[in-house]
Amino acid sequence: MFSRPLKAAVAAAIAGAFSLTAAPAQAVQAAPADDPWAALVPTHAATGKYAYEPFAPQGGYARTTLCVPHMGYHYVNAQLRDDPAVDPAKPEVLLYEGGSNAGTRKLVGVEWIVPISATATAPTLFGRTFFKDTALGVYSLHAWIYKTNPNGLFEAYNPRVTCPA
Repeated sequence: MFSRPLKAAVAAAIAGAFSLTAAPAQAVQAAPADDPWAALVPTHAATGKYAYEPFAPQGGYARTTLCVPHMGYHYVNAQLRDDPAVDPAKPEVLLYEGGSNAGTRKLVGVEWIVPISATATAPTLFGRTFFKDTALGVYSLHAWIYKTNPNGLFEAYNPRVTCPA
């Protein structure tokens, strides 16, 4: 039979062990104000459901059959495209790579586009100025949130994105 002080010590040790397993290994720190990943949380939360490509059309994103080298397949939401508003949680384009069969594609990034005709100056988002694409008549900003881009998170082209042969 255990003595009362020993029982108390064992109970305290067990409680301490459980409290350590519930505590995070590192203290959570607030992201710096200039951390783009913190600003991209709404984007990631809104687009994560489209990681499974068949859900993209259900969200209003039209499939494409043309793969742009180092960008992938562009799935465009026409309703968002025609609205010049810029919202981190509502990118106009989802970017996929993978096979020529739509069901095998993987989400690699997102893109915001604003028609050039909608504004006199290039919009900004996440502290970045949109690229002016006169050939397509839009301002655009890419974010490679699902596949790392060695050239940078917001660069237009990602050399790691491939198109099928």
